[in-house]
Amino acid sequence: MNPLLALGQILVSIALIVAILLQARGTGLSGTFGGDSAVYRSRRGVERRLWQFTIVLLVLFVIFSLASFAFAPAAG
Repeated sequence: MNPLLALGQILVSIALIVAILLQARGTGLSGTFGGDSAVYRSRRGVERRLWQFTIVLLVLFVIFSLASFAFAPAAG
């Protein structure tokens, strides 16, 4: 496995874990800072950007995984 691909995949996976943990289930980012989330509403502002950032990180993780598989040395 290419060390550069491995490092990239590790960094993306750590960022993905952090991004997911920042999204508290059912409360969103506003609940972390004391906001009331009793009413269902759409994501706005920082919560929406965090959601989009999580999707981008997920796509990057999949790309790194596929690249690692594609560039892996053949078993002989």
